[in-house]
Amino acid sequence: MIIRNIRVIDPANGRDEISDIFIQDGKIVSKDGYKGSDNDDSIDGSGLIAGPGLVDVHVHFRDPGQTYKEDIHTGADAAVAGGFTSVVMMANTNPPVDSADTLRSLLDRCKKEKLHIYACATVTKGMEGGQLCDYKSLLDAGAVGFTDDGKPILDEMLLEKAFYEISKLGVPVSLHEEDPAYISENGVNSGRAAEALGLTGSDRQAEIVMIERDLAIAKKSNVKLNIQHISTAEGVEAVRMARTDNPNIHAEATPHHFTLTDSAVTEYETLAKMNPPLRKAEDRDAIWEGLADGTIDIIATDHAPHSLEEKSRDFANAPSGIIGLETSFLLAYQVLYKKDIVDFSKLFELMSLAPARLYGLNAGTLSVGAPADIMIFSPDDKTFYTSTHSKSCNSPFLGKTFDGKILYTIVNGKIVYKPD
Repeated sequence: MIIRNIRVIDPANGRDEISDIFIQDGKIVSKDGYKGSDNDDSIDGSGLIAGPGLVDVHVHFRDPGQTYKEDIHTGADAAVAGGFTSVVMMANTNPPVDSADTLRSLLDRCKKEKLHIYACATVTKGMEGGQLCDYKSLLDAGAVGFTDDGKPILDEMLLEKAFYEISKLGVPVSLHEEDPAYISENGVNSGRAAEALGLTGSDRQAEIVMIERDLAIAKKSNVKLNIQHISTAEGVEAVRMARTDNPNIHAEATPHHFTLTDSAVTEYETLAKMNPPLRKAEDRDAIWEGLADGTIDIIATDHAPHSLEEKSRDFANAPSGIIGLETSFLLAYQVLYKKDIVDFSKLFELMSLAPARLYGLNAGTLSVGAPADIMIFSPDDKTFYTSTHSKSCNSPFLGKTFDGKILYTIVNGKIVYKPD
């Protein structure tokens, strides 16, 4: 395949230029190394942008145990429709991914899909916060990191022991930072948003105290720590300070946290319920600043499918989370790029290069010799988000029109997504 006359953006190599991309045997090759034929595919990239395929290190495909919400195949379809070529699944399935056998079975089924699918294993057995897993056996079975995402780990001494053990393996531990002591009802920010629902909600201190605690433990243990779905200005500032002398600290922001505020609960009701909750405008603005200055180095969706029946329950009893794979880049383009918070190079760094580097994935670059994992984007077209490839439809963005359109997702040199 040849992609001609396209704007190539590759932050790994400092590239932002009009060029051609040559693909052979699933890899990117130089012009001189290309041995194609007249029958090869050709894409006219005039006016389009090519970047390294997006990498999402925080998705829930609900397999095993909750495949009525999503399964590996439908999750993969949603991912490639959003420009993603690599994803990392979280471990809070049923049963949780806390054994090598469970992990191997899961990864074997992922091999059939059209993109690269990786998996984390849990930090604690059964995600119960009481007993550590056998990290070496899980790493050998294919785990790329460890997380109890969905549940905070409250036992400080146990977490410190986990950090020391995981630090020896060189892979990240990613943590959900909410202390339940500060939460009356999850999914909605304390204050006006919660009061409008007759609830008390989740106080911002729930996140702040956990982030501060875990940053301190990480400094002692030298573990690679990823703060998941950061939502508070104080949390962003704590990470900023920690990163000044600890390069092993990382943080991710979700598109919903850099797009919406807690006022969205009034409009979207349970479709705006998530953990941690949407916060105030000043928190969203702090996330913008953190993305711009590198404090937050990853954008991740926290793609969290739920059934229509579940999201139709009253607010207090509905589950938290929204789907996000298909709208992630579109929201980043519309909110971050168009507001001059980040440029395209920074956007691909946040959504491809940096997450790939954190998890040690062979992704995130358009270097010669790299896998031909590419997304092609048209900034001049529009996307009408009227249906989803996910098995679930729990998104406040369904029915919206977005600037820009993903035209191709290419994995190992093969077109795996092209809109109708």
